[in-house]
Amino acid sequence: MFQDNPLLAQLKQQIQENLPKKEGQIKSTEKGFGFLEIDSKNSVFIPPPYMKKCLHGDKVMAIIRTENEREVAEPQELLEPSLTRFIGRIKIHKGKINVAPDHPQLKKLPLRAKTRKGINPQEMQEGDWVVATLIGHPLKGDTGFLVEITQKITDAEDKIAPWWVTLAENDLPNCEPPGVEHWSLNDDSALQRIDLTHVPFVTIDGKSTKDMDDALYAIQRQDGGFDVTIAIADPTAYITANDSMDNVARERGFTIYLPGRNIPMLPRELADNLCSLIENETRPALCCTLTVDKDGVINSESIRFFAAYIRSQARLIYDEVSDWLETGESQWQPSSEIAQVVQDLYAFSQARAQWRETHAVVFPERPDYRFELSEDNDVIAIHADKRRSANRLVEEAMITANICAGKILQSSFSTGVFNTHAGFKNDKITDVIALIKEHGAEFDEASLTSLEGFSALRRWLANQPTAYLDNRLRKWQTYSEIGNQPLPHFAMGLDIYATWTSPIRKYGDMVNHRLLKAHILGTDPEQWPDEQLGEELAMHRKHHKIAERNVADWLYTRTLAEEPSKQTRFTAEIFDINRAGMRVRLLENGASAFIPATLIIDNKERIICHSEQGVLAIDNQPTYRLGDTLEVVLTEVNQDNRSIVAKPTQTFAELATLADNTDVESV
Repeated sequence: MFQDNPLLAQLKQQIQENLPKKEGQIKSTEKGFGFLEIDSKNSVFIPPPYMKKCLHGDKVMAIIRTENEREVAEPQELLEPSLTRFIGRIKIHKGKINVAPDHPQLKKLPLRAKTRKGINPQEMQEGDWVVATLIGHPLKGDTGFLVEITQKITDAEDKIAPWWVTLAENDLPNCEPPGVEHWSLNDDSALQRIDLTHVPFVTIDGKSTKDMDDALYAIQRQDGGFDVTIAIADPTAYITANDSMDNVARERGFTIYLPGRNIPMLPRELADNLCSLIENETRPALCCTLTVDKDGVINSESIRFFAAYIRSQARLIYDEVSDWLETGESQWQPSSEIAQVVQDLYAFSQARAQWRETHAVVFPERPDYRFELSEDNDVIAIHADKRRSANRLVEEAMITANICAGKILQSSFSTGVFNTHAGFKNDKITDVIALIKEHGAEFDEASLTSLEGFSALRRWLANQPTAYLDNRLRKWQTYSEIGNQPLPHFAMGLDIYATWTSPIRKYGDMVNHRLLKAHILGTDPEQWPDEQLGEELAMHRKHHKIAERNVADWLYTRTLAEEPSKQTRFTAEIFDINRAGMRVRLLENGASAFIPATLIIDNKERIICHSEQGVLAIDNQPTYRLGDTLEVVLTEVNQDNRSIVAKPTQTFAELATLADNTDVESV
């Protein structure tokens, strides 16, 4: 009798208006209640009845009141929903379609759903993967939650679901772009291509590579130096700036590389055939020739770019070339001419690698983890591919070529598509100086903000006995960027770097090709790189990396599902420490796992996770640090959440005994 009383409603509204309000984010629990996270230190309890109006992750404005002598929050206004467009799975309840979001905190909360016009609800089966949009929310005045299914991705049991779902989640294409019926060369008529089909260029790639975009040639001179020519596939010979195919390439940004498959930026007819530098096939190429002295120094005056026709005279495989270089024994037996080219290229790469180790920055050696799949998309094996002699040969050639492009674009146009890195974050310089001084390194602000000083620090870190300092300092570095200003790349220790060596796979490299052709012709480019391009490419790269990681996590949980029961022991490296525990990478296969603090020692009062210091301490004794390796077993592999939980095989008591018998550096 009171619920429709206008006087009571008015009184309730007046009371609510006088209560304090707080803005925060909803954190739900499996027991039906939740918390309003106001900041990192303050939260307010939300009773189950109020949680029915919101979802985990919603940003809300809530009334704070006292109920039963406890402060509680009642969400009143939706500021930002946690769900907009999302991925979910079909749940059929009493004949009605619901969608359970593919999120650990939301999986058990199916939302009432309808299908967009043109999608047949009868085709939806339990467990099917769909794209949905949240269109109804109680805090917006709606009667309840309601979502609209906008796309069916794939069936429940489809083994290709990891790829299709991840691509849909990141709004990425799942196939190559459509081509045209006839491709024709659209070169500027003034661009005279030199005939280099007689030069014994070689390509060195993986066994399955089809889009071969670089061919190499070198001669070692009597004085120990090298004459080097690097030829790069030329898709801009077929694609004109701002035409329909160019726009498609820009929208994609890069070829998408996922475990077991890739989604090309360009049609395969171009990427794998007409532009690919196939053995014994004449192809248009953009070339750079230069001289390098015996100490690996590039003669800047010798750098010359030109257009050419080339014909690769040997299609070589990384492992076979590496075997031949490292042992002299290989399935591959080259002709004397090709053998000499490979030997001279290898000597050139060693000279350049030595120069970079002395004057720039060389990244630490880490394996590339590769999934081997069956025809049914099951994981057969996970390979840890180490970078070998042939891989390093090609890498040094590509880095050299990109340095040359950067120098030419800077001097000719003062713009291009540059890869840059600004070093340490400005607000972390003081912390960096304090930390490295504790460990005996003397650097000041002036040196650390210079390319030379930053590079010297990175080289010093590379010679430290453990990776602890390196891991800590990396958290204080900026991210690498893509932009149109010729700025240094601190992380590589280079004053300029502009990639042009993968135009089949990177749109920015296509833009640099057009600039380099304008340099060759002495004209204005047909395309100038605008400021927005760098932001677009950075966003594409970010989404691609997320997609690659998500598919890998899915495949790892599929592959390792039985390991907890087997108690298989793995060697793991700590790459993150947070307040809840540690994240580690299994060195045998590259999978990442979480070690909760509760699985390290059961008394939480004895353990402290110092995330800023990168240390986990037990009884105030530093026990684990960033970069440490330890032996672990898996305790849980959750395929629904694509997560892996592990624990150390050694107890704290065993570690303490080991520490007592070992000279351990304290933190």
